Amino acid sequence: MIDKLQRFLTSPANWCGLGLATIVLMLQVFGLLGLAGLGVAATGYAAGFAAGGLWLGFPKLSGTPWDDLEFTDEGDAREAMGRALGGVRGLVNYNPEKRLPASLQSKVIELCTALEGLLAQWERSKGSLSLQESFHARHIAISYLPDALKTYLSIPVQYATTRVLENGKTAQDTFRDTLTELEVKVKQLGDDLASQDAHAFLVHSRFLQDKFGTTNLLEAPAMDATLDLSALNRIQETQDVKR
Repeated sequence: MIDKLQRFLTSPANWCGLGLATIVLMLQVFGLLGLAGLGVAATGYAAGFAAGGLWLGFPKLSGTPWDDLEFTDEGDAREAMGRALGGVRGLVNYNPEKRLPASLQSKVIELCTALEGLLAQWERSKGSLSLQESFHARHIAISYLPDALKTYLSIPVQYATTRVLENGKTAQDTFRDTLTELEVKVKQLGDDLASQDAHAFLVHSRFLQDKFGTTNLLEAPAMDATLDLSALNRIQETQDVKR
């Protein structure tokens, strides 16, 4: 019962409903709604809950918490990646039944942060990922990471930490290795974008060098340190005559 309640309270739909209801209550505090504020707040919660459920999914009160780790690559790829990473991060922070040790929790959160960083880099980069690389970037966030986490959490804790699998490692060690492999791929994708941006910068720099030469445009023209003493004497004589 407690688990179901906690799943409902931490669901995106509930947070959307609470957010919209809070906005309505703030308007009432400032005297913009009057006595009708409470009724409008309840309506706002219902509207926010419905909108959040339709967009991010309604809370599932049956089954296991990791059953919610189902995401689709629909619409804008970056929005889909953001939704998936938010779901993974929320579940890992919740850590149902304490199935994830602190080291694995940190590793999953670090991978989510790296993917979010890649997403931000991708949006501002002048370069572009190839079709295959963009496929990998999307599916690491939308399916590879959520599926690996979901599969691992479905294994009983005692089995996952003690039983050696066919690969000679426990499920816990295998999951940690999987996260490391995904981290390496995310870094590779980030380096690829950075390399393209660096190349674009180098091309632009060479263009400026070809256009303006090697002269530093910010430097003042060089002055001859040697002065014509005879010219200075003539100037001084002229000034003496005027006096």
